[in-house]
Amino acid sequence: MSLTLTVDGPRWRSHLEAVAAAHPGLVPVAKGNGYGFTLGRLARRAQWLRDRGHDVTALAVGTYDELPEVASRWDGDLLVLTPWRPWVELPEPGLRRRVVHTVSRYADLCELLTRDPEARLVLEHVTSMQRHGMTGRELWDAGGLVRGHPGAHVEGVALHLPLQHGSHLGEVNRLLVDVVAADLPARAGTTIWVSHLTDAELAALRDTYPDFSFRPRIGTQLWLGDRDALRVTATVLDVHEVERGDAFGYRSRTVPKSGHLLVVSGGTAHGIGLEAPTGEMSVKARAATLARGGLDAIGFVRSPYSIDGKQRLFAEPPHMQASMLFLPHGSRVPEVGETVDVRVRYTATAFDRVVIEG
Repeated sequence: MSLTLTVDGPRWRSHLEAVAAAHPGLVPVAKGNGYGFTLGRLARRAQWLRDRGHDVTALAVGTYDELPEVASRWDGDLLVLTPWRPWVELPEPGLRRRVVHTVSRYADLCELLTRDPEARLVLEHVTSMQRHGMTGRELWDAGGLVRGHPGAHVEGVALHLPLQHGSHLGEVNRLLVDVVAADLPARAGTTIWVSHLTDAELAALRDTYPDFSFRPRIGTQLWLGDRDALRVTATVLDVHEVERGDAFGYRSRTVPKSGHLLVVSGGTAHGIGLEAPTGEMSVKARAATLARGGLDAIGFVRSPYSIDGKQRLFAEPPHMQASMLFLPHGSRVPEVGETVDVRVRYTATAFDRVVIEG
């Protein structure tokens, strides 16, 4: 009676191994809701990849608060992607030597090395994302600072690149000029932690910079790259036959025509019906937004639930743990207890159950 993610185990594991084999130095990313799988499950799977002999020595999490959930399930290094700030407490001593901090400001680097002269860290260089990171001059200043702290362990430089069409190679080449100019300690100046590069771009960079080590941080492509290995289903909890004009739901709306109301598992507590801005600016995307707005005005909004291959309409906004759908007269009516397919955004969905088959 739940919103369930069912995973084809052999197919999913085969995909994970293929990605790990194709990306030497892979840094799996486990953050947020664990891409729908939970953080603990992803940490265990990263450990499985390492135990299978893949070149996986570090696991990336999003925040310091996520460390406890993964630290006991993964025995390697732990990279925190959110840059360290002075108000963040350092991990307890037993965990501290495994944690690699991301440092994106010169002032924070000074403070971190004051608190922990033997801190492990990567220096983040600002990219066209304009999110976090030091400028080329600040990176040069940071190089001078870390050279004066021989106990510090600078694990490299981080580049967080945007999702975009076209090649990142021109930008990365410019950024690497700054890295070389910063005159960082040997390993720090030649280990580059990167995100959002294609396989072709990584291959080109490795050919161009054979003395550099590129460590790709990969989340979506790794965990969700084979969507056919994943299926999301909801349970039909109730079915009601209705006639045009019948009142229903929290807001006592009236049914526009005869058919059936279905109550199915999955609601706002799971992330159903909640959308993040997409940033899509195409004419087609704008037209779809206008169409959804028009449907909403008359009480018809397309839901992510599909029955017999056709997306069905919300009868009203989703509730916390269940949703109500409208099926017009003539449609096949599922039985109570039957499951229906749901299309979700995995990074924004909390499943009741995750079932890995096989």
